[in-house]
Amino acid sequence: MSDSPLRFCIVSTFYPPWNFGGDGIYAHRLANGLARRGHRVTVLHSPSAYEMLAGGPPKGAYHDRDGVEVHGIPTPLGSLGLLLTQQLGYPCLQAPALRSMLHDGAYDVIHYNNVSLLGGPQVFRYGRGLKLCTLIEHWLVCPTHVLWKFNREVCTRPSCVRCQLIHRRPPQWWRYTGLMRRATRSIDAFIGPSLFTMRMHRERGIRGRMVQLPLFDSREGVPPAASRRQNDGRPYFLFVGRLEKIKGVQTIIPTFRETPEIELLIAGTGNYESELRRLAEGAANIRFLGRASRADLEALYRDATATVVPSLCYETFGIIVAESFCASTPVIVYAQSSLEEIVRTHGGGLMYRTPEELRAALNRLRETPGLRDRLGREGRAAYDAEFGEEPFLSHYLDVVYALLEEKRAGSAAAQARDGVAMLAGRPLFE
Repeated sequence: MSDSPLRFCIVSTFYPPWNFGGDGIYAHRLANGLARRGHRVTVLHSPSAYEMLAGGPPKGAYHDRDGVEVHGIPTPLGSLGLLLTQQLGYPCLQAPALRSMLHDGAYDVIHYNNVSLLGGPQVFRYGRGLKLCTLIEHWLVCPTHVLWKFNREVCTRPSCVRCQLIHRRPPQWWRYTGLMRRATRSIDAFIGPSLFTMRMHRERGIRGRMVQLPLFDSREGVPPAASRRQNDGRPYFLFVGRLEKIKGVQTIIPTFRETPEIELLIAGTGNYESELRRLAEGAANIRFLGRASRADLEALYRDATATVVPSLCYETFGIIVAESFCASTPVIVYAQSSLEEIVRTHGGGLMYRTPEELRAALNRLRETPGLRDRLGREGRAAYDAEFGEEPFLSHYLDVVYALLEEKRAGSAAAQARDGVAMLAGRPLFE
């Protein structure tokens, strides 16, 4: 059975180009990677959700290879229909289209991504086949999706109603019912990008089998990095990502201001950019590059002394870390959540918790002969074993076939209990 092609359905609120961040990119990479291996993939997504939040249709286009069939599920009444789903956790006006596609699709595997505005948790009950759900964000256990409390700190004790009001989001009443507990019983396995994220969901009440598989970086369609030297050949450290408060760039700018001999290049845009530019004003060693193409990012990663990842929030996974590892470039990460887990498990970088520790890490990489190359080799080894498309898809399909065999054999569902075991060689909570 492990060689037989399968029919997958990926259900995701966002899918490129109707997409803002990593959840849609992951869905796109997964769909096209599976198709490249000969599987048939149907994608269901919500153009209405993207257009409501973005204020209009997307610009640009994404390519999907043969074997990927994409369906946008419309939401009648637009914003009102989406608000009903957000409030009630049910597909509501989307239900007829979703029910038709999922019940009639005869899929071997239904893989849910972030479906917060495409049916809510109730959509887990639709359709047949093996059902997986990636814990790509914390939307199952957090109304703001990021466990960022009061827009100022990580959430260690929930205060959801007040937090939603501060984030200017309407409270989601379905979270105070038993809907989550009932709906998640339909999921055969949750895919956790990190052990940390699996623990966060377990501690906040999600039960059922959880299998650890990282997110992954795909090189398909990426042109070779430019041969020219970046930053006029001068050494530099690099930040890549959305310029939002939770990404923590404001916490590293003072350190670079105080050490003008160390340069920082910032690639990305976002809602917090104007504040970050104000903080860096007058610092000639800090440069904002704006949005960079994938080819430009390849060159930026390759030539950097290290990539700095200062995220203040609980990251479910560090895709920037994986991209840096691909270029054999080490990372310097703020030591919490999945970022700490990756470096402690695989090496490939340094960690810090205070400005003094950050400054020490920057200086170590600049001044210690051979350290950058050694850490870069560790990172590349981790990429080749875990974070690249080929190793990820091999591990993912091993898990899928093992779960299908178990399901088709009529095995009883695993009972929720504390502890870590293994499934197809992958860490498993159940």
